[in-house]
Amino acid sequence: MSGRTRDLPSGSVDILLLKALSWGPRHGFGIARWLEERSDGALGLDDAALYQGLHRVERRGWVSAEWGPSENNRRAKFYRLTPAGRKQLRAEATAWRAWVAALGKVLDARTAEG
Repeated sequence: MSGRTRDLPSGSVDILLLKALSWGPRHGFGIARWLEERSDGALGLDDAALYQGLHRVERRGWVSAEWGPSENNRRAKFYRLTPAGRKQLRAEATAWRAWVAALGKVLDARTAEG
């Protein structure tokens, strides 16, 4: 996919994966495509970051995986959000929204000069 992974804030890959999977089961390429489409091309994960992230959230029990046929009838591993993953997504989304709001306040602060 894209080489833009290095531009993502630290810790953001997991929440992006969980959010993509909250819309339903997807294989790796489908997740990457969903993220790029929803962000109008601003967010992209290179293959290494994508699959390392998927393996990490699977180890943590936030997603489960099973093999099945893709849209073009090739064998693909499909990932599905677990109940623990939904809970984690809610917690992380709350934390990220608070962080973004705080960052916005700092960036919108007026300087002494006006």
